[in-house]
Amino acid sequence: MTDPVALVDDLTGDPDYRGQLVHLERLPARPSRLVELPGDLPEVLLDRLRARGIDQLWSHQAAAVALARAGRHVVVATGTASGKSLCYQLPVFDALLDRAGKHTALYLSPTKALARDQLRAVRSFALAGVRASAYDGDTPAEDRPMIRRNANLVMTNPDMLHRGILPSHERWASFLGRLAFVVIDEAHTMRGVFGSHVAAILRRLRRLAGHYRADPVFVLASATLGNPAELA
Repeated sequence: MTDPVALVDDLTGDPDYRGQLVHLERLPARPSRLVELPGDLPEVLLDRLRARGIDQLWSHQAAAVALARAGRHVVVATGTASGKSLCYQLPVFDALLDRAGKHTALYLSPTKALARDQLRAVRSFALAGVRASAYDGDTPAEDRPMIRRNANLVMTNPDMLHRGILPSHERWASFLGRLAFVVIDEAHTMRGVFGSHVAAILRRLRRLAGHYRADPVFVLASATLGNPAELA
């Protein structure tokens, strides 16, 4: 892994790069702030976390999990590899396990590849009550009815939500009526027509969830947003 200090020194010492760096600021290291795992999480989930060597959360993870479990919309904007996934995984797992059969969750990412990667991460917890499936353009047609009937965590993208789920919302009525969480991973500022489309799709999702008497909590995660509260 490249040392960031060495990288900056190399760039600033390069005559061809001189004058291109607009601002340089060195921030002192801060001690980590850790919080105990919430003791009221399902015991099977606590066991899985401890088996992975996770017996504490970073303070930002604990705050995000607590807010989401309390029914508050949350946006998490922290650096890459800062544990954002647990911020939405824990409240989602809690909802799906603690009240089995009564709740569902929807995970949205900008790409199919990221959703599939997160699907592998979710399944690695081996939680019997979490029935996660990818639902995208690569999902075989013969598998889709079973996913609609059985999955309580569907991982997809805005385009598939627009084309494959919301237009046939009657077939998703049971899923949408139990929707407890919507996770928007890699939230970004989206400009132009594309941004307008995604905003409209999310509004349609909220409207249809409300039509089936659900009021899901939204959890957004990003490593790049400079104005997370405003965008969310």
